[in-house]
Amino acid sequence: MTTSTTADSSAAAPLLDLQALVVAVRRRRRLWCAMALLGLLAGAASAVLMPPAPSAVTKVLVAHEEDQPNDTGTLIRTDVELLRTTRIADKALRSLNSTEDPEDFMRDYRGTGLTNNLLQIEVSGDSDAEAVARAEALADAFVADHVKRMGDAAKAEAKALLDQRDRMRDELARVNKAIGEQAPESGPEASATIESLFARRAELDSRIADFDQRAAEAQTGTPKVVAGTQIVDAPRAVRHSLPKAAATNSAIGLVLGLVLGLALAAVGAVVADRPVLRRDIAANLGASVIAELRRASLRSGRPWRRRTRAARARLAGTLARAVRGSAEPVSLLELGCARSTSVIAMDLAAALAPEGPVVVVDGLPGRRLAGRRPKPGDPAVVGGERAAAVSHEERRLGVGSVAPGTAWTDLQYLGTRTVLVVRAGHGSAAWLHTVARQLADQRIAVIGVVLVDPDPRDRTDGTLWDGRHTALRGLRERTAGQNGTARPRTERLPMWAARVPDNDQEAR
Repeated sequence: MTTSTTADSSAAAPLLDLQALVVAVRRRRRLWCAMALLGLLAGAASAVLMPPAPSAVTKVLVAHEEDQPNDTGTLIRTDVELLRTTRIADKALRSLNSTEDPEDFMRDYRGTGLTNNLLQIEVSGDSDAEAVARAEALADAFVADHVKRMGDAAKAEAKALLDQRDRMRDELARVNKAIGEQAPESGPEASATIESLFARRAELDSRIADFDQRAAEAQTGTPKVVAGTQIVDAPRAVRHSLPKAAATNSAIGLVLGLVLGLALAAVGAVVADRPVLRRDIAANLGASVIAELRRASLRSGRPWRRRTRAARARLAGTLARAVRGSAEPVSLLELGCARSTSVIAMDLAAALAPEGPVVVVDGLPGRRLAGRRPKPGDPAVVGGERAAAVSHEERRLGVGSVAPGTAWTDLQYLGTRTVLVVRAGHGSAAWLHTVARQLADQRIAVIGVVLVDPDPRDRTDGTLWDGRHTALRGLRERTAGQNGTARPRTERLPMWAARVPDNDQEAR
């Protein structure tokens, strides 16, 4: 009994094939290498064409009355923000006798807190001398403003403490007066009152002494702040090294360009959906990969290399064995590799020449083979319009294309059996399905696929184990089955075909 099974193309299909994505990105190395090189050159050019403006730097030691060992940098961050105020910028511009707007001047400098008490000021200018003068004026303005603020704060605190002390003194005077009035009186109640007044006077004396001490400490703290806040590193011009800047910018541009190139390559690979792995190309075409050839093996400028000759000879031998037993004309149909297919066709014709005359029918766009200059020993090449005039005693080998724009009905005149020569990563999955459907509609049997320029790290299997109707291993079995010498075989259609059982199969 013969059964029929339909391949399920959606079974266990991943949403995103990471292996195919990595291979596709690696194959687009020219894109991301070019982007990385462009970023490198852009970074180097920016360092040369856009050098940094002249600048100066100075460091200021800032003392605070509220300094604590466990401070997290809050005070120095406050100083950085105070530095970027129009008040300090205006004071610095006045000392420079400049009419520049303070808001415009604020764009030319910035402060950085190095430690809890160390502030670095960087200022740019039209020249090194101007930058140094600006840095000095800005540091002096900041120090003066800081000292003034700390002094005003200390004075305000001391005044508040002294005012509180004066209020305590007034209350002490009232207590002393009450003690003088209660002194002549006698009795238990008078004694208790006098005792409480004496206790209150002692408390007021202690608080007045405390306020005096705190006011003195507040006033003595200002000289420490004034002496501690100073310029510790005199303003100096910053020397810019062009080689160092070029190297830094080049490295940054290289990394950014590489990341951008990889991102573009990944997005392009996902959007284009161009299969690059053997298994994906075979599954979309519905035919097994029977041979493959590196692009380097097809370069005519290196025919003397042993590996090149060996690879082309192996491919020609494989194809010769595949088409030798076919009584029907065979064609080679290319997709994205017309030049490579021309070379393969001439090698195949040369391999078949000892068995009889071979005529190559050129159906490629632009008459690549018919218009070339023949070399001694090359087989005869005719155009597609002369294919019908070829003698039946001569083996006909057609060469055509299945690229977009192909006249599908003309492919039958090139051969009813074909070998697809496909460049990896050239056709989209949708177009590979279109090729398979069109060839099936024209009743052109696909012997197999020759994969050109495969990924060297591809370890996937390009054999369709459920496609014996197209696989080379099924040729002999099908021939025997047709002659009635073998048992019926179970076969499956490719992924692109939908097989519907007919009435005879249902009856079985």
